[in-house]
Amino acid sequence: MHRPRFRPLLLTTTALLTASVTALGVPMTLSAQTLNSYGMPGAIDTPTAVAPAEGQFSADVSYSDYGRRVTTSFQVLPRLTTALRYSRIKGIDPNRDALYDRSFDIQFQVFEESGWRPSVAVGLRDFLGTGIYSSEYLVATKQVTPSIRVSGGIGWGRLAGAWRRTDYNDEGGKPKVEDWFSGPARPFASIEWQATDKLSVLAEYSNDDYEPESDADGTEPPDGRLNLGVNYRLGDTYQIGAYTIGGDTFGIRASVALNARQPQYPSGLEPAPAPVRPRPSPAADPDGWSGAWSADPTAQPAIQTALSTALAKEGQVLESMSLSANRAEIRIRNTRYPIQAEAIGRAARLMTRALPPSVETFVITSMKSGIATSSVELRRSDVEALENTAAARIAQRANILNAPQYPGDLLASPGIYPKFSWRLAPYGDIGLFDPDEPFRYELGAELSGRYEILPGLILKGRVRQRVISTQKKKAPKGYTIDEYLALDSDQRTAENNGVPRVRSDTRMFAGNGGPTVPELTLAWYAHPTPTTYTRVTAGMIERAFGGVSAEALWKPVDSRLALGAEVNRVRKRDFDSVLGFQDYEVTTGHVSAYYDFGNGIWGQVDVGKYLAGDKGATVSLNREFANGWRIGAYATKTNLSDEQYGEGSFDKGITMSVPLTWALGTPSTQRVTGDLRSLSRDGGSRLRVDGRLYETVRETHSGKLYEGWGRFWR
Repeated sequence: MHRPRFRPLLLTTTALLTASVTALGVPMTLSAQTLNSYGMPGAIDTPTAVAPAEGQFSADVSYSDYGRRVTTSFQVLPRLTTALRYSRIKGIDPNRDALYDRSFDIQFQVFEESGWRPSVAVGLRDFLGTGIYSSEYLVATKQVTPSIRVSGGIGWGRLAGAWRRTDYNDEGGKPKVEDWFSGPARPFASIEWQATDKLSVLAEYSNDDYEPESDADGTEPPDGRLNLGVNYRLGDTYQIGAYTIGGDTFGIRASVALNARQPQYPSGLEPAPAPVRPRPSPAADPDGWSGAWSADPTAQPAIQTALSTALAKEGQVLESMSLSANRAEIRIRNTRYPIQAEAIGRAARLMTRALPPSVETFVITSMKSGIATSSVELRRSDVEALENTAAARIAQRANILNAPQYPGDLLASPGIYPKFSWRLAPYGDIGLFDPDEPFRYELGAELSGRYEILPGLILKGRVRQRVISTQKKKAPKGYTIDEYLALDSDQRTAENNGVPRVRSDTRMFAGNGGPTVPELTLAWYAHPTPTTYTRVTAGMIERAFGGVSAEALWKPVDSRLALGAEVNRVRKRDFDSVLGFQDYEVTTGHVSAYYDFGNGIWGQVDVGKYLAGDKGATVSLNREFANGWRIGAYATKTNLSDEQYGEGSFDKGITMSVPLTWALGTPSTQRVTGDLRSLSRDGGSRLRVDGRLYETVRETHSGKLYEGWGRFWR
């Protein structure tokens, strides 16, 4: 193997992947989950029909003289494997010293292995990207003995040794459906022998002749079709491997994996809830059962104070309460539990301990951003009788209702509003996949504050001070910083194929030595009818834009369908001044439809006008596991031509959100979020508004509540 010129980036990326995955939780074993050099189930270069466990997230790094690849893959559904890959191939791109390629893979397992029948899968490799690795395949895999697994299949494209030549003047990024399963088709095969519990030996027959890599820099093509390799597992966390391609070119790879469905602390570390307190007999407490206590004006304040204190110990805020002889409603803000059903279950237990015996109906209303989003109605007798049974039984007795907006008999708890909170914590920003600078980062300190003036009226902001950073202020290609600052927005648009620069000059916001204010907003949330919600946000909405954003959402509590509309009038912020603006101003807006398909899967379609003035639609699909892990994919297509949009042709990417409680065990509503996109361009860019309504209310509506109802008695 030649001297690695890409080693610093390779080692940095490996360290980042390892650190990020390890920090999130305990990874799962890769036993029977061998990944190939493309980061997908396979041997060395060829695929297998093995499907990793549902929810498995893997990060894989491979290196040989033919290229370097960093791949993240995710098992979205039991049979569906997806991957996003970032590769570097030297000498192949006439416009740069190396091709920094982003590509997507997908594999679907048609049949699982059963008896004499092998598992069978169909896959597309690099179906969104430049097409440098473009290939399709059908593959079957069979476990012939406990230690030997064989696979065989038919491949097209690169897997058949038929490279579909890439046009580097093409913007790329679009699926070339007409090429799928076309051209020569040739067989491939592999065998894996599990020599020990940790060591496996691999052999495969592959037709990939590495033509584009060989043509690019004079690297010799493989001498033969036989590839050999070994994989070694380090505990249950990592896997490393070495392989030969054609017998004369060597490569190495490393993998790390975790599973969204297997947290480090499955039972959590939160204290056990208070037990349900059965009511005394009517003979033991005749006044309590008669309801005569409700005539005492001091009764509700005393009960409300006691219940508020008990809920506070559970990380919940009792915002208000209504109480009569036989019915009690409490409105709670959950600040601790990532699954709302657990917060509701703990509140119900405490109500049995605080309320007089005559109160039979419990109503627990969830509050989000100062508005009531849903109500769960329970019979106290059911809570008492079903405490030690399966949570499904109490779910059958519960009613999930649209929360009434402003009942007149609610008594607000004292001292809830106004409320100020703040937090000082480190922050980190990482930039990936930029062809001209593949990896950059910024680390610093962030001071955030939140002032809840009234229910639904929230002032909040963030101030950042960088400490170390590789992100330097940089003007778009062809300009110095001073030259770019001298242009007005019309001039910047004219030289950018007529497309306003709304994201492609984001690097101009970087490199500030002094404090920056990424966000400073005043938001007003309201609940005008039982099934509609509204939001108005004004101020410095995001780092690049400030202005006003207004949104309305129709979402009945038990409906799978939700409809929304948003309109924004924003202006581009100054690159250096904390509160200044530039001369670019735009009105954007979308109408949106959301649909919950069940099993933690929901989709979203947004149609409207984007920040650059282009018009089109965004389609996204998301999967959320019961423990809060989320992963999604999206694509945006607007009326901009491929040339106007630039490299990638249209916007697309992957989003991920991991609840901290998954990794730490202790309950927390905080999450770590991020997105991986092929490129950040101007077309299809939407305003980044915090606290959009669907995400605000979805957590407490029936679909999400029932998915997490297993934690009701936790």
